[in-house]
Amino acid sequence: MALDVETLLVVNAANLLVSAATLPLIMGRELSKAATSARNSLLVKALGLVAIVVSGFWPGRWPDHVISAIAVGLFSWGQWLFFRALQGWLGPRPGQTLFKMLVVIAPLGYALASGSFVVRTAWANLMLILQLLIVCRATLWPLTSLGGRWRWVIFGSSLGMAAFTAAGTVLVVFYPDLYPSFMSPHPVNVATMLAANVTLVLATIATLVAWREEAEQQLREQALTDAVTGLTNRHGWNDGSQIVFEQARRHGTELALILIDLDHFKRVNDAQGHNSGDKVLTMVGEVLRSNRRAGDLAARIGGDEFALLLPQTDVEAAVSIEQRLRHAMHLARKSHPGLAVTYSAGIAMCRPGDETISSMMVRADAAMYLAKGKGRGQTEILD
Repeated sequence: MALDVETLLVVNAANLLVSAATLPLIMGRELSKAATSARNSLLVKALGLVAIVVSGFWPGRWPDHVISAIAVGLFSWGQWLFFRALQGWLGPRPGQTLFKMLVVIAPLGYALASGSFVVRTAWANLMLILQLLIVCRATLWPLTSLGGRWRWVIFGSSLGMAAFTAAGTVLVVFYPDLYPSFMSPHPVNVATMLAANVTLVLATIATLVAWREEAEQQLREQALTDAVTGLTNRHGWNDGSQIVFEQARRHGTELALILIDLDHFKRVNDAQGHNSGDKVLTMVGEVLRSNRRAGDLAARIGGDEFALLLPQTDVEAAVSIEQRLRHAMHLARKSHPGLAVTYSAGIAMCRPGDETISSMMVRADAAMYLAKGKGRGQTEILD
């Protein structure tokens, strides 16, 4: 059975349009930014392919050149949207600035080279190859907690498409008689169109798997996050603090723990209502989040009790950090005069005989109650 390029283009465009329309039905209307970018990528690429097919009604004439340049721009934009989806799922990716530049110069260079089929086709192919290689690079590094085997699917399909496009570029540059037009039935051109259809299927599957993994991660994060303060909850603290503790023991580094208990918090709830109590908790959460360092673990471990675990921190540094927190709390109370609440704190350092984080918590808790017994609103240390 003979396959022609125009039929494969139409089929690919139809598949892209159907996939873009179906994904919201599968994934729901409330999509993340990453999933939305991936869906829009399919739609924009489909419009690009439609433009290529339409341009064929005026072969070699100015409408052909204009619509083809628009198609190149749409396809570059579609690739950029997919790159943005990867950024949404995996975090910042290398190559963003170069990709932005390619999106701009790809249709511009194509339009300027409209007088030569060889030059404009080679240019469009080169731009696509570079974009595909940036996408490949984005799937590999830096590694994150999100990104299973679907990353390899995107890597393999993008690299394969780049290889087919490179073969077509060699054909049009060195053997122009064998590739006189975009609809040329040459086997390399037909194989490239078939690869594009296969890539579509793989990209759609990878998008669905990535979206599912993203949703699962969000559920895990919600399960480990306190809804009022945005800090790690007790369950997350039990897991995360022990990991930090074991790392400190393994590497022989210092570790400090600050336990914080709000003074007379029950009075706030009783006198002003639980809504005001929640505002106090939210304020404390904001203070802890904005003043912790990278690597510190901050959590709400009880109703009005908070914990801050400080890796690679000696007792002097722990005291300094606690003083900074107390000052930040003072400033926060001035900004929220109706939420005037103080805290008592206890600091404990990791000792050679400690086998679990619980030993540190017992000492920090004792220090905290010692601070409360001395009049509240102060800090005691049991190192």
